[in-house]
Amino acid sequence: MQIEQGEHIYRKRRAEGRIATPLISIVVPAYNEAEVLDHFLKDTSAAVGPLGLPYEYIFIDDGSSDETANIIAAHLKNGLQGRLIGLARNFGKEAALTAGLAHAKGDVLVVIDADLQDPPQLIPQMIDGWRAGYDVVYGLRVDRSSDTVMKRNSAGLFYKLFNRLSDIDMPANAGDFRLIDRKVVEALLKLPERNRFMKGLFAWVGFSSMAIPYERPHRRAGYGKWNYWKLWNFAIDGLTSFTTMPLRIWFYGGALVAALSFAYAAFLIIRVMAFGIDVPGYASLMVGLLFFSGVQLLSIGMIGEYVARLFNEAKQRPIYLVQDIIEGAPNTHKTKPDEQ
Repeated sequence: MQIEQGEHIYRKRRAEGRIATPLISIVVPAYNEAEVLDHFLKDTSAAVGPLGLPYEYIFIDDGSSDETANIIAAHLKNGLQGRLIGLARNFGKEAALTAGLAHAKGDVLVVIDADLQDPPQLIPQMIDGWRAGYDVVYGLRVDRSSDTVMKRNSAGLFYKLFNRLSDIDMPANAGDFRLIDRKVVEALLKLPERNRFMKGLFAWVGFSSMAIPYERPHRRAGYGKWNYWKLWNFAIDGLTSFTTMPLRIWFYGGALVAALSFAYAAFLIIRVMAFGIDVPGYASLMVGLLFFSGVQLLSIGMIGEYVARLFNEAKQRPIYLVQDIIEGAPNTHKTKPDEQ
């Protein structure tokens, strides 16, 4: 296990105040995961059941078009504890995660995907980390051989760029798979932005955290819902949500180009006055015109990204809409306040 923060008085106090039997909420965003749900429930229950702790499932159906909702509802009817949150349409994984955090009742929440690329077998280790006083225990993917070479390289580049440009430290290769304390959940629910990049929000709220390394396996069944276009837009959302450095880069870049153009203009004036040489070239003129036009369009596009986010935030639309909630077996565990 990799410890992100050292021995600290706050962590010691939290460890001393942990309750003996916390309710565990397993938050699972699901979008067309019908093929893997039975495998997921079997593996997760096998990992969490021996702990002897009460737990519930919080499934968020993010507008699935297959049998995802029917399968989950059948398990809930047959005694599975938890609930199914059916969103009105596909709002995206970040909105689904937000809905799961809002509807979970646990003292600790485990955020995990249904595709079993995040192994449920790590949950007991996460509970141990929580008992040691850590508020966030996240999975760290040390082997991503199940991903394509392009995806691994682009992900590594994104994490480096994000941490260099933003003022928060987001662990590289840490996904959404993590355990978070109720205190962290309450902090996340206070963040009102509509453009949500949950990996960044998890890092922004802080709190004591530790990492558990693991090798990322292949999907057990079904197929991934991400493509490179979605990942590209996701990366842009992440960068623009947590840093204004791109705007500053364009400011400095524009200042540099302006300085160079003034210097070149001064050179031309001096050359004409001193030597009487004035031989303009069509090619150089077109190259310069196209170059500066491109720079202007890029800078306007970058500004437009931030303006679009201001526009979305100003509308104040809800992050998600719930069309139905299906409750499972009643949970008799009474949640106690965490004495921290």
